[in-house]
Amino acid sequence: MQNRVRKSREDLKLTQKELGERVNVSRQAINAIETGKFDPSIWLAYDLAKLFDMSIESLFLFEEEDRK
Repeated sequence: MQNRVRKSREDLKLTQKELGERVNVSRQAINAIETGKFDPSIWLAYDLAKLFDMSIESLFLFEEEDRK
């Protein structure tokens, strides 16, 4: 699943570590989300979207072929 986490994080001038601390996950988890290696839980997606003042659908780009 593609997402806008990295751009949104950089717009706020946050490091991966700082973002992780704000949503209670590791820097490695943020890196995995940004690179598409990990899809966040709905609650983590919600927390990220809320922090960036975006909807989940704006932050994460859902495509039918991405369904698991």
